[in-house]
Amino acid sequence: MLAIFDTEGVLIDGEFLPELAKVVGKEEKIWEITKKGISGEIEWEKGLIERINELKGVSYDDCKRVSDDMPIMQGAKETFDELRKLGFKTLTVSGGPDILIDRIKDELQIDYAFSNKLIFNEEKLQGVDIIVGSDKTIPIKDTIEMMKKQKEDIVITVDGANDIKLFDLAGLRISFNGTELINEKSDSIVNKKDLREIIPIIKEKFNLN
Repeated sequence: MLAIFDTEGVLIDGEFLPELAKVVGKEEKIWEITKKGISGEIEWEKGLIERINELKGVSYDDCKRVSDDMPIMQGAKETFDELRKLGFKTLTVSGGPDILIDRIKDELQIDYAFSNKLIFNEEKLQGVDIIVGSDKTIPIKDTIEMMKKQKEDIVITVDGANDIKLFDLAGLRISFNGTELINEKSDSIVNKKDLREIIPIIKEKFNLN
């Protein structure tokens, strides 16, 4: 069995780029673009490049500090401990930056993590190498095939419209404080910021009680 998660808003309580934007006083502008991407109003790749361009020149140290300060979602550690006990492999795929997602992979002991790579020149943010775009299934398909996981063995937990194509891979689709579109397409909806709420849903689906 495989549990797949978005990172920001699901494993992390917050969004990295709006937090980083506070460093240069552009939080409102970055949030505006971020929300459009999450809701599906603009193409995710276009919105990401726009935001990175606004933040060019921010130091690596500031990026690292903001990443380290972002809080893990309530109940996330307990949820991943429980999933391991239940025999699940875990994967997170995020349009967010490697500097944050690599930290979360280590802290939650996630088996696989996919993210976008921030590009620095002389310790200053210059751009982004987009590995995870608007179709999040693309970077993870080979891994799922390698693991020989079937649709009925996979659970997806996400929150934004940019995650919607992941639902094609899953036998169980969970909206975690999700947008209207995600709620409409989900099998189960969690409206509480506590990741442990997904465990009873998963246990029932996979007959693990």
